[in-house]
Amino acid sequence: MNDFLQHLRERKLVQWALAYAAAAFALLQGIDIVAAKFGWPESIERALIIVLCVGLFVTLVLAWYHGERGAQKISGTELLLLALLLAIGGGFLWKFAANVPASSVAASPSAVAAPAQASKTDTASAAPAPMSVDHKSIAVLPFENLSDEKANAYFASGMQDMILTKLAAIAELKVISRTSTEKYASHPDNLKLIAQQLGVGTILEGSVQKAGDQVLINVQLIDAGSDKHLWAEAYPRTLDNVFGVEGEVAQKIADALAARLSAAESASVASLPTRNAGAYDRFLKAEYKEQEAADTWRQDTFLAAEADYRAAIALDPGFALAYAQLAFCQMRRHWFATPLTNAELGEVKASIDHALALAPDLPQAHLALGYHHYWGFRRYDDAIAEFERTLKMAPSNTDALAGLAYIARRKNQWQQAVTYMDKALLLSPRDGDLRGEYGATLVCMRRYREAVKELKLALELAPANANAKDWLRVAYLFGFGDVHGAREAYSPPPDWRIAANNIFGGDAMTLINPLVSVEMFERRYADALKGWDAAPTSTEEERRTARVARVAIHLIANDGTVAPAECKQLATLLSEQLQQQPDSLELLQQSNWVNLCLGDKTAALADARKAAALLPITKDAYNGGSSVLVGLAQVAAQAGAADESLKVIEQLLSLSAGGVMSIERLKLDPVWDPLRKDSRFEALIKAGGDNAGGRAHQ
Repeated sequence: MNDFLQHLRERKLVQWALAYAAAAFALLQGIDIVAAKFGWPESIERALIIVLCVGLFVTLVLAWYHGERGAQKISGTELLLLALLLAIGGGFLWKFAANVPASSVAASPSAVAAPAQASKTDTASAAPAPMSVDHKSIAVLPFENLSDEKANAYFASGMQDMILTKLAAIAELKVISRTSTEKYASHPDNLKLIAQQLGVGTILEGSVQKAGDQVLINVQLIDAGSDKHLWAEAYPRTLDNVFGVEGEVAQKIADALAARLSAAESASVASLPTRNAGAYDRFLKAEYKEQEAADTWRQDTFLAAEADYRAAIALDPGFALAYAQLAFCQMRRHWFATPLTNAELGEVKASIDHALALAPDLPQAHLALGYHHYWGFRRYDDAIAEFERTLKMAPSNTDALAGLAYIARRKNQWQQAVTYMDKALLLSPRDGDLRGEYGATLVCMRRYREAVKELKLALELAPANANAKDWLRVAYLFGFGDVHGAREAYSPPPDWRIAANNIFGGDAMTLINPLVSVEMFERRYADALKGWDAAPTSTEEERRTARVARVAIHLIANDGTVAPAECKQLATLLSEQLQQQPDSLELLQQSNWVNLCLGDKTAALADARKAAALLPITKDAYNGGSSVLVGLAQVAAQAGAADESLKVIEQLLSLSAGGVMSIERLKLDPVWDPLRKDSRFEALIKAGGDNAGGRAHQ
């Protein structure tokens, strides 16, 4: 054995091994760059790795024979040992090569890394971890608008959407959502990287050229691994016969991927939404505006989209898809922008009923009905039934999966919500809104560290996602007491969204507004008031909210400077509006603070209790019910009802209500200052300890 070790030193095998490893590593790095540029299949790189590993054994054998001073003698025992090592190493390599799948290593949806950039012109704008690839999977990239008139972008976007809608109805296909493909270029350089990011085996590229009533649609289906064209076709059409192109394309894709269609799926793919050219054109314009409204929550954009849907219906009263999408757009406006009246909700239901009468198996109609139940009336079980029905007809519909996740949260089924979101993220891995909701769910579950990671990723995917910014701010403040992190989360700040933020009135920070909440935590009350000086209060509702928010800031600051006359005027105004809308959570919350200003603590508590009864935790365990309940605790604290306030605080701490209640919030939020001298409050904070388990930046 000593002789063997001596031979090792003489022949410098360690030096040879290190030199070889360094050279092999450099070679692999270069090959990886070249492979990425030319889209080489992964099998080439795997084969090269195996060859280099075998080459290491060969190099060591040669080093042993030749050593440092030329040819060396080798004993039979040494030769036997080397042969044995070579055989064992070769066996391990063979086993490894046989077990490595042709596709990339699978990663969970929540492990998708952030994009390096989000530019639509950047063909490699993200670098997520590779996902498992199913051969029968496809991503439809944004269609290029080749029209001379850039205003025709809506038509190219609409054709992409219509093809996606048809593909989503095919059960054997995994179809990536539009929200995960919309930021890619129309014809990117590196399809292999994009396919890895999205977890698909094929990619559809397309272009649309529209001039007058002439339309030319070009599409090509590409195997992302080999960069080979599986199928391509051009569709020269006029506006009068462009209908059905999306169905033809979907059928050709299914054939190319050997996806078997049921009779119902074949009928769905072949069906025509309308035969009226004008109706089809207005419908595509409406879809384009609705997408913009969904991103901005702007009421005027929602209304513009609704006007185009109605114009399409007027041109073709049998246009079932237009009825369904109009209803969905209205429900989205109701939930995110301005609530509909009961009469308007009835009109929405009539549109859905008409769509279902025209097309009983239309997935979009069942989806709209599900959200009508959910967003309109919180009829969760009815909504679940419609979302499940939608998924039977369109298995890749992420809106239905997301709806199931959101309802699970409100029903206090948090792990079920996470499961549904994981499924949705497989179909929409680059959806900033969906990933933001994933982070919000983790905040509520008080998994703040994970939430920060997900919310940051959501903002890298969608930098303008104001909702994700709101939740990231909450994660820093309530999870870690990290005011600096919360301020960074709001840089640059989103729009004020005054009306939208107050739909679920309750939490004082919602009334005061997220944009000045950091100043409140730092007790910079003058700066919080100054922030409202720049608030865009263009409606009577917004001006009233601004006035009440100022009252609340003064009361929390306990500076004694709020004018009684101002509160009396607000009380009269709110009383009149509450007579018209007695169950408005927003109006009840504002009435609470005005009554506190007037010293009417009994009335303030009565309104807060009424709000809590209107939307209890049992009806909404997510942000709505918990927000109203924390509002009751805050009003009780300000009104001197410490027993009631502490009871509600303890209840919220026992629930998945991390978005409104945490030990860190109790420590820092000035709204709880009236309780700080209460020994029970101090004991509650001490018993809770540091629920963050460390700072968010670590």
